[in-house]
Amino acid sequence: MQRPPADADPARQPGYTEVTRGVRVSVRTFFLADQSEPERGHYVWAYRVTITNEGRQTVQLLKRTWLITDAQGRTQQVHGDGVVGERPVLDPGESFEYTSGTPLATPSGFMRGTYHMVLSDTGEGFDVAIPTFSLDSPHQPGRLH
Repeated sequence: MQRPPADADPARQPGYTEVTRGVRVSVRTFFLADQSEPERGHYVWAYRVTITNEGRQTVQLLKRTWLITDAQGRTQQVHGDGVVGERPVLDPGESFEYTSGTPLATPSGFMRGTYHMVLSDTGEGFDVAIPTFSLDSPHQPGRLH
């Protein structure tokens, strides 16, 4: 699991939020200079995701899909079960937070995605949007997304 730098103040990082069917997904990103090697075309970011159930029914996250696009427009699609090895169950009002990371071969890019969730009482499946968020580094000056 990637960790943001100790001095990274989440309140000062750009935030991105999307709400789908009462499930709020918020994302903050952190460029990891200590794990990046710009001279080799290797840039690494951590992203912290908070998923909050603002609805009236218990939900469970089962799967995720990510679309990761670099500065040259190359997109990688990533599918998987749960997040960070878990399939969190969220009662109304509960939140789940996790941190993960991604490398790119360019100094900036974008990520967006979808969580596939189910209503615990009925088993009805639905998709929750993960907001599009930018991956910006100091190695691409003047180009914040």
